[in-house]
Amino acid sequence: MANSGNYGFRVQLDLPYEEAIERTTAALKEEGFGVLTEIDVKATLKKKLDVDFRRYVILGACNPPLAYQALSSELEIGLLLPCNVIVYEQDGGSVVSIVDPIAMMRTVPNPKLEAVACEAEERVKRVVEALGR
Repeated sequence: MANSGNYGFRVQLDLPYEEAIERTTAALKEEGFGVLTEIDVKATLKKKLDVDFRRYVILGACNPPLAYQALSSELEIGLLLPCNVIVYEQDGGSVVSIVDPIAMMRTVPNPKLEAVACEAEERVKRVVEALGR
């Protein structure tokens, strides 16, 4: 598992793109996350700008109990939800990166969010570790 800058966790997979999305979705589910949104970046850029781009998807992942705890502590935290997960093609395989919940929560000065962010980070790290096996 590699750190993706200072804001996420990344793993390179020797898997075709579609299989990487399936495995990522399954690994998220194992940690209590569902995928609420799916943005096909390649298709969107083609439609809006008529440009070609690699296959790239943004998945909006949500763990309902953690989201509820966060929203109960800070109503405006919905601006940072759901957790973004990206999957894209690279070098004959795929890359999966997941936003670091702690890095996201640093922008909100509410100590009540710390425990939620730590729990979410532990789960996200387990997703990335499971994908890397």
